[in-house]
Amino acid sequence: MKFTIFSKLVTGYLAIFILVIIVSIFVAVQFQKLEDSTDSILNIDNRMLNCNKKLTDALLTQVQYEKKFLIIKDNDFYDRFVAAENDFDQYFRELISISDSPQAKSLLDKVEQSHQYYQNLFYKEVESLRANQRYPKDFYTQEKEKAINEIIEDMKELRTRSENNTYEKIKKLGEAGANARYVAIVMTVLCLIFGITISVFITRSITKPIAVMRKKTREIAKGNYESNLNLSSPPEIGELAQDFNFMCNKLKEMDRMKSDFFSFMSHELRTPLTSIKEGTTLLLEGVGGETNDKQKRLLRIIAEESNRLIDLVNSILDLSKMEAGMMTYNFVLADITPLINKAAVEIEPLARAKNIKTELDIMSKGLPVTNMDTEKILQVLRNLIGNAVKFTSEGGQVKISARYVNGSLEVSVADRGLGIPREDLTTIFDKFKSSNSHKGTGLGLAIVKKIITAHGGKVWAESVPGQGNIFTFTLPA
Repeated sequence: MKFTIFSKLVTGYLAIFILVIIVSIFVAVQFQKLEDSTDSILNIDNRMLNCNKKLTDALLTQVQYEKKFLIIKDNDFYDRFVAAENDFDQYFRELISISDSPQAKSLLDKVEQSHQYYQNLFYKEVESLRANQRYPKDFYTQEKEKAINEIIEDMKELRTRSENNTYEKIKKLGEAGANARYVAIVMTVLCLIFGITISVFITRSITKPIAVMRKKTREIAKGNYESNLNLSSPPEIGELAQDFNFMCNKLKEMDRMKSDFFSFMSHELRTPLTSIKEGTTLLLEGVGGETNDKQKRLLRIIAEESNRLIDLVNSILDLSKMEAGMMTYNFVLADITPLINKAAVEIEPLARAKNIKTELDIMSKGLPVTNMDTEKILQVLRNLIGNAVKFTSEGGQVKISARYVNGSLEVSVADRGLGIPREDLTTIFDKFKSSNSHKGTGLGLAIVKKIITAHGGKVWAESVPGQGNIFTFTLPA
């Protein structure tokens, strides 16, 4: 009995799969231990060290402003002292919340008492100064210095404890990592030896036909759909070769249908629609004779619907070209700011008709130039801004923002519409898809996604039902 590729693979790789499962379980357990120790270092020890430093800085800031106030008696220094006090309290509460040992909590209790004593001394001095009363200044100075020194010493001890804890945990991490690495290496080597042995045996019978199929796949990708693949062994490869030939015939037929479709759409739809539009315009201008108001109203409706159909045909053509890889892009280094301004100006009449305010928020330092097809990006802006105005209620607002963020140019269009349901956010950029709040042909956002993807960027939507939407796209800068 001759084994098929499937039976060989199932039999051979089942043993490898079992070994891999064993190694994976072991590695997962070890990594969980490492992760627990790492989380402890990051979330407790490291945070305690950071808070310790911030707490010390806040204390020294208090001391600085306290001395300046006592010398100059300027209330601004007093306010800064109070602000530093608030910072101290904030960092102290954070330290208390992450302390994980009785020794640390005991030190923090001492810090709190000393700090409270220091502040009470200062506030008593302030009261005496503001009341022009005499007080033992040297005594207050000595007591405050003593309290400050105690706080600093306690904080040093707390920092030392945190550093020692971190060192011990890192040491344990190193030991656990070394043990896990040794066992993982041994088991991985065994798996590799066994896997390579099986792989060499199996692949000898399929490498040649697979190479032929790979070459044929590349020819298909280049547009060569000739069905000339002839393979017979192993049996699965022979059947796959027949399927390849069938696919080539279908692709050739679809390519012809696509070309016919473009020709039909271009000549059989767009041309008569344009004629209807022009004829309607001539009738509105009175070329065919006088028309009354009712006739003019009907002609305007025909003209508007003709424009809508022409735009729909153009959108379908654009999307079809993009999906077929036939759309050409003329990339140049350009600034997107003029494009944003142009798109906003074009939509202004519609916005005014609905009493919608359009706001531009472009980075004050200027945006970097980026490699783009200006006409295509302008089309993206028109679609997004047009949708925002279209789906915003009268008296609303549309905000267009542009920023340079993390090496990318980021443009956002926010509206005050009804919002998009969460379940529609992932499909709204698919062709012929729309939501209940964004009803339309479902082509505009699909075209936007195709254009932005062709530029190497990303596009997404965020929404809060009842509050509005934010459509954002990025371009490499």
